[in-house]
Amino acid sequence: MSRARADTSGIPADLCPVATVLSPMLAGDWRAMRPVVARDRCVKCAICWLYCPVQCMVEKAAWFDVDLAACKGCGICAQECPHRAIRMVEETAA
Repeated sequence: MSRARADTSGIPADLCPVATVLSPMLAGDWRAMRPVVARDRCVKCAICWLYCPVQCMVEKAAWFDVDLAACKGCGICAQECPHRAIRMVEETAA
């Protein structure tokens, strides 16, 4: 038997299901643009990591990369990168 994540007894039966059912959708599922890191330009200054609102920048040995499952495509990392190592490209269907 599965256990509920929270006490749902106080939730009205006519409430919108979006508010009561956990959605499996990730930010990367609805993004229109995605960041691409030019590894040869990245100096690992961590500015992208500092400014990313969802902390999807992942530290690698010599550069930062993007966790695309968490990235919502806001472009702040590309805007703030002082070395222009990140560019936003249009998301394409897989």
